[in-house]
Amino acid sequence: MGEKLESKFYEQDLYLPIKDYLTKGGYSVKGEVKNCDITAVRSNELLVVEMKKTLNLDVILQASIRQRLTDKVYIAVPKKGRLLYTKRWKDICYLLRRLELGLLLVSLNGDSYFVEEAISPKPFNRDLSIKKSSRKKKEVLKEFSDRHGDYNIGGCTGKKLVTAYREQAIHIAALIEKYGELSPKKLKELGTDKEKTSRILQDNHYGWFDKVERGVYALSEKGKAELKEYSELVAFYLSS
Repeated sequence: MGEKLESKFYEQDLYLPIKDYLTKGGYSVKGEVKNCDITAVRSNELLVVEMKKTLNLDVILQASIRQRLTDKVYIAVPKKGRLLYTKRWKDICYLLRRLELGLLLVSLNGDSYFVEEAISPKPFNRDLSIKKSSRKKKEVLKEFSDRHGDYNIGGCTGKKLVTAYREQAIHIAALIEKYGELSPKKLKELGTDKEKTSRILQDNHYGWFDKVERGVYALSEKGKAELKEYSELVAFYLSS
């Protein structure tokens, strides 16, 4: 289905497609019951839908409040294909699952429409979520332990972050600046990371190193200039 032009779209345009969808599912449907956009009843089961032109915090808050009435609460928004593969969209969908809210996507094209259930309002399995994220947790803990200090200000943007990788590169650069041209073997003897030193020099991700001959590296002009930005770390490595 194509997308209806947003300039001609109103929230009420979602009502008929959703009502038709729920009616086919065996629900009796009514609009605007006690401030709920759509209320549907099947036997003793209550279902509520909140409609919005965009999936934003306002409608998520509204839907969360409706969970005081029933566990079956949906948010309904028009389907916008260009947004479905963005990281922000995926993050919002994770939030909806975490809040146990459902999501209905409505495709509109003139008088034609199609409704699909993107997310079901079912209980969130926190244990399973943690299990699936165990690798990312290990990565966070490893990055934390591999850093030798706190050289970043939380919340800052537009600044170079001192990651564990950058710390290791600074360590190498500081030793080369102090002792002159060095080989990976000599750097490791002086205390750099035994597993990553050679790779950091070969990759030269920051452009800090010049290969002067086979297995021997010097500090580039760029490396000399940028190393001054990390004087505290340089002092730490040269004193250890």
